[in-house]
Amino acid sequence: MFVQSRWPLIKSMILAVSLSGIFVSGAFAQEASSALRGTSSELKLVPEDNAQLRYSFAPLVKKTAPAVVNVYAAVRVQQRQSPFAGDPFFEQFFGGNVFGRRQRQRTSRSLGSGVIVGEDGIVITNHHVIKNASEVKVALADGREYPAEIKLIDEQSDLAVLKMNVERTFPVVPLGDSENLEVGDLVLALGNPFGVGQTVTSGIVSALARSQKGKQDFGFFIQTDASINPGNSGGALVDMQGRLIGVNTSIFTKSGGSNGIGFAVPSNMVKVVLESVRGGSDRLLRPWIGASFQSVTSDIADSIGLERPRGALVAGVSKGGPAEAAGLKLGDVILTVDGKTVDHADALGYRLATAGVGRSVTLSVLSRNTRKELQIALNTAPEKPARDTRTVGGRSPFTGLKVANLSPRLAQEIGVSTDKRGVVVLEVKRRSPASRIGFRAGDILLEVNEEEVSSTNQLDELSKAGGRGWEFALERNGRRYEEYVR
Repeated sequence: MFVQSRWPLIKSMILAVSLSGIFVSGAFAQEASSALRGTSSELKLVPEDNAQLRYSFAPLVKKTAPAVVNVYAAVRVQQRQSPFAGDPFFEQFFGGNVFGRRQRQRTSRSLGSGVIVGEDGIVITNHHVIKNASEVKVALADGREYPAEIKLIDEQSDLAVLKMNVERTFPVVPLGDSENLEVGDLVLALGNPFGVGQTVTSGIVSALARSQKGKQDFGFFIQTDASINPGNSGGALVDMQGRLIGVNTSIFTKSGGSNGIGFAVPSNMVKVVLESVRGGSDRLLRPWIGASFQSVTSDIADSIGLERPRGALVAGVSKGGPAEAAGLKLGDVILTVDGKTVDHADALGYRLATAGVGRSVTLSVLSRNTRKELQIALNTAPEKPARDTRTVGGRSPFTGLKVANLSPRLAQEIGVSTDKRGVVVLEVKRRSPASRIGFRAGDILLEVNEEEVSSTNQLDELSKAGGRGWEFALERNGRRYEEYVR
């Protein structure tokens, strides 16, 4: 009886002692916390009882929320005032002022979120939040607003960097290391969904290295079930230490609302973008190794002796590039970069981008059933041939096209394979012959009248020479099309 009557007291004492080993306080807590932050593997605990489940995220939110902001972008668009405005026949007689009605500008406004990552007012957000913006404002959590300058945009990673035009010190969210994330880790998502005001939601990391439908170049997202809705774009995804481990960018939904499948750009990609800004660049330069890749399928894995589909298969090697110099060959499979796993071709692009230009990395490669390691230099893509950007004149189906010579550098910028060659369409002038034909930005012109197109100058001369019929071939989204126009 004595033992039974004392057992609840003994249990409570044991629990108190065990909790005191975890939830320390005072100076020792700060030292322990700082020591943990300095290690690559942190202590992660699962709540053991109802008492632990009642702990609050409030201290963490108070720490990070002041650095999460609203981003307002204004885009000016032309609004037609007459059904005949823009018609070449009527404009021939009346000019742009059709029947005395001028076109006027309409301002379209968008709302998103952002995160202050520099005490000098540097803000990270999504590219699609401020795309084509003529004016950007940042509103702090306390209601103050400041105009902001766009310092860098990177459409391929959907990131943009802003700088608030004011001299003061701002609160920041420190950057974490997204490589330390594991599936199941707790996270908070902060932003301004639907413009209702700053909102915090909680969840876990649902998946890592996730490719998302619709993103043509960047395929290495953090997936979370923390509720993310329209307006959250550009907001913070933070870990339990209050560090930024991702920038919320999009959701998978059919209804427009959150279904518990949200995506965030990893913080290590954010670091690369910020380093470019700090270095004075307005554009993110990605490493170029002179090779093209594809993901390993189940059939390919079986044929080369891999236990499961993983890695990036070398589909092409550019002559004279870093890949050829390092000894990379067609059919090789890259398994790791500096010891970090490569699950698919998009993951390889992410690994190289976050390693940074100017460095060398070690690739673990499976080549003809033999594993080996290769050192490869990460250089910027060459711009050969020169762009020679021009607008095509003359009287032809190509009149109104803004074109440039395609080089590895330009191919990186517009999101096409760096081994492509030819003349690429950058813009299509509205109501031009090229617009009526159906040309699109990103089309690559390959041949005109059975003559290979190798430069913008050649295309311009062919257009000005004229002709009764035009036969041409172009590449669009990896597919070849042939057309004939009279």
